[in-house]
Amino acid sequence: MAEKRKDNKGRVLKENEAQRKDGSYQYRWRDRVGKRHYVYAKTLDILRDKEEKILRDKSDGIKVEEKRITVNDMFDLWVQIKRGVKDNTFQNYQYMYNQFVYDNFGKLRVTTLKRSDVRRFYNLLVEQRHVKVRTIENIHTVLFQVLELCVEEDYLRVNPAHNAMKELKQTHNFETERRRALTMKEHELFINFLNTSEACERWRNIFTVMINTGLRVGELTGLRWNDIDFENNTISVNHTLVYYNHKTNGCYFNINTPKTKAGFRTIPMLEVVKEAFLNEKKYQEESGVPQNITIDGYTNFIFINRYGNVQNQGMLNKALRYIVRECNEMVLDNAKDCENVVLLPRFSCHSLRHTFATRLCEAGVNIKVIQDTLGHADIKTTMNIYADATKELKDSEFARFDDYLKAQNSIVAQYTHSTPDLHPKEENI
Repeated sequence: MAEKRKDNKGRVLKENEAQRKDGSYQYRWRDRVGKRHYVYAKTLDILRDKEEKILRDKSDGIKVEEKRITVNDMFDLWVQIKRGVKDNTFQNYQYMYNQFVYDNFGKLRVTTLKRSDVRRFYNLLVEQRHVKVRTIENIHTVLFQVLELCVEEDYLRVNPAHNAMKELKQTHNFETERRRALTMKEHELFINFLNTSEACERWRNIFTVMINTGLRVGELTGLRWNDIDFENNTISVNHTLVYYNHKTNGCYFNINTPKTKAGFRTIPMLEVVKEAFLNEKKYQEESGVPQNITIDGYTNFIFINRYGNVQNQGMLNKALRYIVRECNEMVLDNAKDCENVVLLPRFSCHSLRHTFATRLCEAGVNIKVIQDTLGHADIKTTMNIYADATKELKDSEFARFDDYLKAQNSIVAQYTHSTPDLHPKEENI
């Protein structure tokens, strides 16, 4: 019987274990294709901890031999095989990863990743780079998918990004700011300023259409005159205009189909919307604005600037910030009591879509009609807006009802005090 191998302390070494000349230890094993690999440790106990992990990973089918694979390597693979998303969404995924992940977390080796690594990275984004929580949510969307691919390809047993975003919000007490609609008073202030201020003249038509149709920005900026049916008062939504602004490819526009089948729709045209379209047409004809821009074969765009170029979301949001500032300055200049005035909040183009949906809900329009008009693929999205709108309406209605009851009680109390006593007590004689 062969004598068992021992280390310099007399401990029996297992198969494939060995002590090196410098006193450290090594363990060797073969991968699925027969290639030999080694792992080293300063002590036998540490080596056997590594052995145990290797054997467990091999048993579970984890590719322990691919220890040099980084998160960036898996991202590159994910880019090659990812399908089923719109090009603008996919471009945004890649931008988020390259901007925030590639030069930091992306260089970590996949097989060494732990849950704490993901959480540490998200904390760094918040505390050192001061990245907003909504941006981190976008980063998490793509990073989670990349790490999920690591699981599918047997580099990881579980996804270390699981629940990371939820825990980040809890530990930092984050509440994602929800896009809210303008209140009725804010809505009225915005429309009034839009229609009366010379500062809004060139933006009046496009924002009037936006707040009265609920169109997404890309749907609105991509509208062509042949999408408008003035005879039947309808708007056909069948494509969207996408603006790209990336370091590698520069700035450019593309035409995409709507993200879902629900995005293809025909919506009714209100009279105020029809008037805005006709005003825009009249302005362009009188001003001689060129109509020669072509994007992916599409021409005849409605909302173009004085040079004949289409509008983009960044420019429209910038215009809204200008309008909000000018409007609030006007209100404060004319106000006698500056503490109790209605001012416009800072809001974006998407808030106008949300505002339109909220007004529909408040008016009691059928929820399926609202879903179809907005192009929501999932009615849950519509129901969330509906719930918010009806809650605000319910609160205001009950406040009005409370005032009514108080008024009634006041009348009753007045009547009681003013009515003479019909049965006066006899005076003591």
